[in-house]
Amino acid sequence: MNIQFQATNFKADGKLLDFITRKLEKLQTFHDRILSSEVFLKVNKADDKDNKVVEIRMHVGKWHLYAEERARNFELAVDQATEALRRQISTLKSKLSAQG
Repeated sequence: MNIQFQATNFKADGKLLDFITRKLEKLQTFHDRILSSEVFLKVNKADDKDNKVVEIRMHVGKWHLYAEERARNFELAVDQATEALRRQISTLKSKLSAQG
């Protein structure tokens, strides 16, 4: 799977990018046609504690899945976003198997 990263308002370190890569690669166990992912990391300038934003766009065959999460740190936001994508992949697989 090809993964592209884009960080806004900060420089992402290698540990964070490795963490995200491992999480996204685990999703391949749920569907074997995941082609690529685009990960957008942002730090909002707001005073809110949950100012870390993770957006993930995933291309599965001809379908596009999307998840956006906000949390107090990027790891928690990535966990929540990958769980949302896992649910979307499961729904997609059940729809495809129902079609035949």
